Amino acid sequence: MIFVNLPVADLQRSRDFFTAVGYEIDERMSNEVAVGVRLGDNLYAMLLVPEFFARFHDHETARPGTSETLVCLSAEDRQQVDEIVDRAAAAGATDVRTGDDQEYMYGRSYTDPDGHVWEIMWMDVAAATQAGALGE
Repeated sequence: MIFVNLPVADLQRSRDFFTAVGYEIDERMSNEVAVGVRLGDNLYAMLLVPEFFARFHDHETARPGTSETLVCLSAEDRQQVDEIVDRAAAAGATDVRTGDDQEYMYGRSYTDPDGHVWEIMWMDVAAATQAGALGE
């Protein structure tokens, strides 16, 4: 299993946002300091209050609105990319944008209420390889 741990200012707001985007909350991984969001098979975002997040590392936590990481999730097709990002926008995401829009790849991104950047993308790997987009 892969867990992406992210600090959030307001657990309920984050729970509401990711539910509205269409993700499932795993109550087994949720409590007063964490919300487990199921992003896919064996892939979770653990949304943690800052004090709990800080217990897992000795580094300074990035301030909200700064980017230390970009979470990129794959979609099954272009339509699913648009559906997910449109739901995020309707739920209050900001900085919604279209990134790569090529014959073999399509992506859009948004910023969640805590300033984390999420990219949703679709890629036809065979076509991207043939186009030389993935290198040798």
